[in-house]
Amino acid sequence: MLLKTKKQPLNSFANSGLYLLLIVSAVYLGLYHYFPGKTLDALLESVSILLHLLPVFFLVITLMSILTALINAKKMAQLLAVEHGAKSWLLAVVGGVFSHGSSFIWYQLLANLRDYKVNECLLMTFLYARAIKLPWLPLMVSYFGYVFTGVLMFYIMIAALAQGLIAQKIMRHTPE
Repeated sequence: MLLKTKKQPLNSFANSGLYLLLIVSAVYLGLYHYFPGKTLDALLESVSILLHLLPVFFLVITLMSILTALINAKKMAQLLAVEHGAKSWLLAVVGGVFSHGSSFIWYQLLANLRDYKVNECLLMTFLYARAIKLPWLPLMVSYFGYVFTGVLMFYIMIAALAQGLIAQKIMRHTPE
């Protein structure tokens, strides 16, 4: 049985990609009329960049899909609510990396996790690790290459972990 979907109006946000494709195609056609050689070179360069980035697109979409399918807020709270040592810290870093969207959307989840008595330092680590934006990785790779992007991601994850651990150390020695 096929799933029935609600039809989107033609002017909806869901069709904005189609509009962008039509506009870009019209611009290429217009430019081709005046500068055929340069337009073809630009089109071939665009296709080359797209082919170069396809593995990164595939990886990002796959990882985000797996995370969305496997982890929900309640499960995350259960995993973080009890102190699991290194496992909790790793989950906070990985969860922060794979979270996407506006930060204010995550505030309610973080408040709920705090209500479940999740270590606030883990929440700090989660927020810091959000500095890695998976949807932007293909663009970053195209500008800076795989090595630089990988090293920067590694350093951000280490810094997220360090920030949480330092905060935990400070909070243990702070009188209440």
